[in-house]
Amino acid sequence: MDAKRPHIVVKKVIAHGGSHGGAWKVAYADFITAMMALFIVLWLMNSTKQVKEAVSGYFKDPAGTTKALGAGNEKGPGAATAAPVAAATVSVSKANMDKLKEELQAAIHKMPSFEKLKNQIEITVTAEGLRVELMETEKGTFFPTGVSQPNPDGKEILTMLAKELGQLPNKLSIEGHTDARPYSGAGVYSNWELSADRANATRRVMQENGLGSTQVTQIRGYADQRLRTPGAPQDPSNRRIS
Repeated sequence: MDAKRPHIVVKKVIAHGGSHGGAWKVAYADFITAMMALFIVLWLMNSTKQVKEAVSGYFKDPAGTTKALGAGNEKGPGAATAAPVAAATVSVSKANMDKLKEELQAAIHKMPSFEKLKNQIEITVTAEGLRVELMETEKGTFFPTGVSQPNPDGKEILTMLAKELGQLPNKLSIEGHTDARPYSGAGVYSNWELSADRANATRRVMQENGLGSTQVTQIRGYADQRLRTPGAPQDPSNRRIS
């Protein structure tokens, strides 16, 4: 009787090394990084000189203390979109805002009406940038009561601010505020319209006296919704331009 021969099956197992198993992840990460760098280079090649200098300024001085980051008065395609980039970069520097505050205070001190207006002007550095507030008195320091157009003192301070701020690349938002006293005029005109009209009148005066035509980005009328002194809603200081 013949004995059955056993069948021997040999299975070859190829084991991957630990480092070899994740090598593709490193290669993929390098590829993604290279693609991102390529897209940035292509974007910069098609950007204006202002944007290029602003980006260059950031890498030279990430803390934001550089005084000039490429903002200028150049015209051409893309200039309108490049300016906000440079302006935003300048605005984040607290050192620049403190310096601007000192310059504005020095200019205000030189005004003939300084003694009369000094207690109604407040300049502070905030998270948004530099805030200048022109606060009213009971008699109306910058705007006659219930009137949307500034008086001579109001035009004087707005003209001075326009000449100083018009030399900078920064953008401006202009806000109008009232107190909680209802508007006494006839018809549907209210504190909402009055606050917005005062902000818009401020823009016109400033742009007629040195402020750039594209520097104002927002006009806001808040009526009595953001009182300066909430505990005294009818206090005249709530009536202000910021």
